[in-house]
Amino acid sequence: MAPSTAVPTAVSAAPSPAEQPPAVPFPPGDIAAFLACCAGEWLALRSCFQLEEAPQQEDEHWHSSGRAELRISYLEPMGPDDPGGLAVQPPAGPPRELRFRQEANDPGSSPGSTGTFRSGEDQGEWQLWPDGSLDLRIGSGPGQRLERIWFTKPNLRLRSSIEQGTDGRPARASFSSEIRRLPRPAAETG
Repeated sequence: MAPSTAVPTAVSAAPSPAEQPPAVPFPPGDIAAFLACCAGEWLALRSCFQLEEAPQQEDEHWHSSGRAELRISYLEPMGPDDPGGLAVQPPAGPPRELRFRQEANDPGSSPGSTGTFRSGEDQGEWQLWPDGSLDLRIGSGPGQRLERIWFTKPNLRLRSSIEQGTDGRPARASFSSEIRRLPRPAAETG
């Protein structure tokens, strides 16, 4: 039996505004738009590598892969140098809030802009590059983590992360591809 190629003629209801992907320009042109573009429910496929442990002939503990679901909400700005923030609900553990701050001498908030952010006890620096990618530097000196986040499409986000050991050499790395979960179209009626 051949698959049906009929086009639905009616949709029962549009998704609620809470289910809609964010209505922000793409690619994001400033840090506030970048943060707003991160809002949504994401399916993350992640590969992790233990770089400090050299792979042995039969040992595969240096590499792992998995999938998880993330829920990210955009937090509205709280002041003039505040482009907003993110509330991240990881697959396990409590939610985390990241609050971003724009550099006071960078009023344009354009690509290439910089600032700081704080998440609980962690703090760091961010830079939005002209290509639309966001770099995060968490901590300073040995033991810091470097993360890059970029969008290839509005609903596909990529993330790479490198954690440095106390000796300053890379200890762990990861790469994630994250796909935004979109609401399913309502079923046909009638």
